[in-house]
Amino acid sequence: MKRILITGATGLVGQEIVKQCHAKNIAVNYLSTSKDKLKNESNYKGFYWNPKANEIDIACFHDVEIIINLAGASIAKRWTKSYKKEVINSRLQSLNLLYNTIQEHQIPIKKLVSASAIGIYPDSNTNYYEETFNDFGTGFLTNVTTQWEAAALQFEKLSIDVSLIRIGIVLSNHGGALPKLVTPIKNFVGAVLGKGNQWQSWIHIEDLANLFLYVIEHNLQGIVNGVAPNPVQQCELVKAIGKSINRPILLPKVPSVILRLLLGEMSAVVLESQRVSSQKIENLGFQFKYHHLQPALEDLR
Repeated sequence: MKRILITGATGLVGQEIVKQCHAKNIAVNYLSTSKDKLKNESNYKGFYWNPKANEIDIACFHDVEIIINLAGASIAKRWTKSYKKEVINSRLQSLNLLYNTIQEHQIPIKKLVSASAIGIYPDSNTNYYEETFNDFGTGFLTNVTTQWEAAALQFEKLSIDVSLIRIGIVLSNHGGALPKLVTPIKNFVGAVLGKGNQWQSWIHIEDLANLFLYVIEHNLQGIVNGVAPNPVQQCELVKAIGKSINRPILLPKVPSVILRLLLGEMSAVVLESQRVSSQKIENLGFQFKYHHLQPALEDLR
């Protein structure tokens, strides 16, 4: 594995994967919709694409046998009717463009590792979700992820191995959920969201990037939960963040009804409960650097 192609390489998770690829002397080709972000270095080459317009520079596939797909619009914006379409279309159009280009030009890709999300699992305080669970719900996040995974799995028709990484809450001090949680707590206005007993399945960004590469290096196939071994309830998450930055949690819980009024349907991101198992990838030999929340937060201070 000398060179891989990454979509979404300039995003939060993508940047960490690129960093770890370079540490392992793996060169990266990447696709970007922004021509300003294209670089041409020996181990980091950018190529333009526009999935909405069905445009792609097929030179991106040169010397590549493996693709990591992270492309997709953020879910952390208000879910208007038009934005919900963008969230879905950005994921499907990206994968469909890759699929059609590989098929048309008979490009010898061997493996696709595609991001997914634990939002595919239904809201539950009692279930402990393993990869074999398939009784999915009807919410927007489930709808997005089931279509996203189906678009990735079609690559199997081209005799390409497919792996799906269902990602939990990614902890990073460079973006994602953590800075948004830290800021109010640092300013003494942090509070538990909703009832506080909803499960939050998290993963340190370094472990997540390492997990993507582990799946590739060990040629693992199928679905893998991208979460750390010890999920926590929302109240524990908020208190642990407070402890890591030496701030007390003084305010009362923010009622679920208020969050639904403020965030609309997007409130599901913070109010729904998914306790997700990492047992499969651990049984396959993967070792987490950050098993527990507090050390992960201390590292990211």
